[in-house]
Amino acid sequence: MVFSTVNSWPSAIMVATMTASCVILLAAACHDVIARTVPNWMSVVLAGFGVILGFLNQRLLFSLAFGAVIFVAAAVCWRRGWMGGADVKLLGAIAIVLPPAQVATFAVAMSIAGGVHAAIYLVARHIVTPPHRPRPRSLLFRGLRAEQWRISHGGPLPYACAIAFGFFFAVFKGATP
Repeated sequence: MVFSTVNSWPSAIMVATMTASCVILLAAACHDVIARTVPNWMSVVLAGFGVILGFLNQRLLFSLAFGAVIFVAAAVCWRRGWMGGADVKLLGAIAIVLPPAQVATFAVAMSIAGGVHAAIYLVARHIVTPPHRPRPRSLLFRGLRAEQWRISHGGPLPYACAIAFGFFFAVFKGATP
């Protein structure tokens, strides 16, 4: 009985760490929608959670290697102006959190979600008009008004949303048999 209790600690820590990773990634996506930034601490904490998960699963070196490869590839995209710097850091951190076998699933799901998101923004650019009303008091309506302005002026896409979708897809697809 004592052995099974001790054995359950690593899995409880893994579940808690993965749950916390999901919460932080959801917050990062929301922050990106509202402010078009992702705070650096979110990527750092996610990478730290990835180190914990990698250590517990005995795949730390593989996870760090995948994180480095994804970070460098994303940094090349950033250098060419194809993505934001916060997205680069977020991608590297997520590649550390996910098991290496799920990184490809994550990348495909993120790319599809990003393409759909971009298509919606391109269509919305022709439909949405710039806001003409005074600034609302409610934070939600202020955020919607800012998004309306960004869409109508061809502003940047909040790609952390696609990154979060890819992460959730990989995590929940990997959790099912």
